Amino acid sequence: MTVELLDIRKSFGGVHALRGVSFRAEAGEVTALVGENGAGKSTLLKILSGALTADAGDVRLEGRPVSLHTPTVAQRAGIAIIHQELSLLPDLSIAENMYLTRLPMRGPLVDWGRLRADSRRLLARQELRLDPSTRVARLSLARQQLVEIARAIAQDARILAMDEPTAPLADEEVQTLFRLIRQLRGRGVTLIFVSHRLDEVFEIADRITVLRDGQVVRTLARSEASPELVVQMMVGRTIQEQFPKVAQVPGDLVLEVRNLYTKELLRGVSLTVRRGEIVGLAGLVGAGRTELARAIFGADRIERGTLLLDGKPYRPRHPGDAVRLGIGYVPEDRKRSGLLLNFRLFSNHTLASLKKFARGGRLVQRLEVRAFQRWMQELSIHARSAHQQAASLSGGNQQKVVLSKWLELSPRLLILDEPTRGVDVGAKVELYEIMNRLAASGTAILMISSDLPEVLGVSDRLVVMHEGRVTGEFERAQATKERVMAAAIA
Repeated sequence: MTVELLDIRKSFGGVHALRGVSFRAEAGEVTALVGENGAGKSTLLKILSGALTADAGDVRLEGRPVSLHTPTVAQRAGIAIIHQELSLLPDLSIAENMYLTRLPMRGPLVDWGRLRADSRRLLARQELRLDPSTRVARLSLARQQLVEIARAIAQDARILAMDEPTAPLADEEVQTLFRLIRQLRGRGVTLIFVSHRLDEVFEIADRITVLRDGQVVRTLARSEASPELVVQMMVGRTIQEQFPKVAQVPGDLVLEVRNLYTKELLRGVSLTVRRGEIVGLAGLVGAGRTELARAIFGADRIERGTLLLDGKPYRPRHPGDAVRLGIGYVPEDRKRSGLLLNFRLFSNHTLASLKKFARGGRLVQRLEVRAFQRWMQELSIHARSAHQQAASLSGGNQQKVVLSKWLELSPRLLILDEPTRGVDVGAKVELYEIMNRLAASGTAILMISSDLPEVLGVSDRLVVMHEGRVTGEFERAQATKERVMAAAIA
C-alpha cells in the first residue's frame, strides 16, 4: 500500500515542527527517514499514526485522501507505528500485549490456548525465542522492542513505520530485525525506517528521505547516496571526524572491581578504570554490562567481591552512597530513569545536588537557574529557557541535561550506559567531544555501548563481557571488531 503525506504542516506554540513536508513510501520497499533530533521525523510519524493532527496538508493511501484523526482509525487503515517510547503493558504477558486489541474468544471468555499458540507461531516466524506467557516487565529493553514489533505484525499491518527500532538492540538482534524487515518487504508491506545509524540505513533501505528543520532536503535512491552526502544534508555541514579522539595518559586508579558477584547475573567480574581514561564496556545484550554499572552505583545488591575507589574499600548500600563519593551514572533509558520529563530543565539539572542550592533549608531557584544556564552554554544545550520542560527537548539535548546533572557534582567516576542511543550524528560528535574534555580534566569514564564502531572509536581500553563474565580486555591499539566480537560470544 502506497502512502503519501503531502505538504504537511505542524506547529507547537509558535514553533514550526513541519514546514510543508511531502513524503512518499511504496509497497514492498523500505524508505528510510533520517535527520537530526528535532528535524520533524517523530512528528511526521505521529501524524501518520493518528496521534497528532496536521495543521495543514493531506494523507493519501493508494492515492485516496484519508482522515487519520485517531490512532484507532489509523490502525483500521492498516497502519502500525513503533514509537521510541514503547507502549507495552508491563504487567501483561507477551501474548496478551501482542493481541490486546483482538484477543481470540471462545464465547464470552478468552481462548487462552489459541492465544498462546498464535503468539508462539508468530514469535517463531521472527526467530524470537520467547515464552509467550512471560510478563513483559521481566524482559530487557531490547526484547521489549522486539515484542513491540511482533505486536504490529500481529495486527496485519500493511504500513509499518519504525522510529529508532534498533536503538536498544545489539548487533545480533539488529540482524534478527533486518531478516524480519526483509520478509515483510517480500510480502509487499510498506516499511518506513527511522534511524540515526547510517550504516543500518544503507544496509536495509531502498530509498532515503532527509529532513532538516522540518523540511524535506531531498529523497534519493540508496544507490545514489553516500553516508557523507546524507550527513551533509542532515546537518547542513560536513563532519570531518566521526569519532574525535584526544589521546590521554591515564593517571592513578580510580575504580577497581575484584571478583564481583551479584544474585542475578555477574560472575567474578574484575576491571579497572584510571583517572583520565575512557574504558569501553562491550558485549551483547544480556552480557551483564548494565548490571555491573548498577552494582557499582549501588542500585543492585552485591553478593560478594571487592570494590575499591581511589584505593579505599567501597561497598554502596544504595545510589546515595555512590553520589556522595563522587560517582555519576547516566542510565541507558534517559526518559524512564534519567529525567523527570514533566519537570523544568533547571530542576532536572539540580536533582543530584540539591544541598548545593539550599539556603536556610529552602531551595533558591535563582541559584538553580544560574547553574543550569552555565551548563547550557558549556554543553551547547539547545533550549528556549531553563524553565522549559525536559519532555520538550530533542533526544540529544535531553541526554546533555542528564549529563549536566552529574557534571554539576564534578564526579571522579562517570558511568555512561548507551550515552548516544537515539541521538543524531551531529549530537553524537558533540557528546564524544564532551567525553574527551572530561577525560582531559581527570574524570574516569566507564562507557557501555552496543555500537561497536563507537566503542572502538571512543575508548582508550576495551573490556568485553559475556553472560556475566569478563571474556576479553584490549588496549585501543589492539582492539578490532573481530577480536571484540569473538570475546563477546566466547
